[in-house]
Amino acid sequence: MFPPWLHSLALAMLTLGVVCAIGIGIRVFQRPERMPVMNVVWPVCALFGGVLVVLAYRRLAMPASRGTGNRRPSFPAAVAKGTLHCGSGCTLGDLAAEWLAFAVPAVATGFGWHWLFEEKTFAVWGLDFVFAFLLGIVFQYFAIAPMRGLSFREGVAAAVKADALSLAAWQAGMYSGMALLQFGFFRHACGHIAPVDTPEFWFAMQLAMLAGFATAYPVNGWLIRRGIKEAM
Repeated sequence: MFPPWLHSLALAMLTLGVVCAIGIGIRVFQRPERMPVMNVVWPVCALFGGVLVVLAYRRLAMPASRGTGNRRPSFPAAVAKGTLHCGSGCTLGDLAAEWLAFAVPAVATGFGWHWLFEEKTFAVWGLDFVFAFLLGIVFQYFAIAPMRGLSFREGVAAAVKADALSLAAWQAGMYSGMALLQFGFFRHACGHIAPVDTPEFWFAMQLAMLAGFATAYPVNGWLIRRGIKEAM
């Protein structure tokens, strides 16, 4: 279905992402982060960021074993960590939504396939957003509630306020990246888009997630400067 070079490249990049995620997972198990939710954020983001996230982890991670007296990270570093934190929820949400829609096509129908969108992809993007938003808020809750000592209700409200715009920006970047790759490159070069059960689809998703990071980064910077979102 796809050129052999593209298939090999997709398999190699996906394998690299998994290896990087496992490597970081072992590391955070040995040296947990001060903020427990980051122990999940780092390996999840390595699935799409690969070596880039490994390098970021080595530079920006703050294990609890380092104590609490270290200087605070620079503003760009804090923004990067906040953006990856947002992206981890989006990543897990997109993974779950895409496979759910693949296994149970009726779910995509509920989000507009056939009756609103002829192309299934656009309906599934709606499901992606719902899953990404919900999981993103969960991740933000476990970051912001302990830092501020908030109740469950206050924590959820603060998480929505802190991360809703960031999540939307990330998903917008991801959608744009997937649209360019699926409808621009794959359909033009191969005659069809990549199905969910192919390495090419998830390689495209890796690249699209990097686009999501790029669009969410300035939004996170603004949120942190305004005090709406906590610096990590």
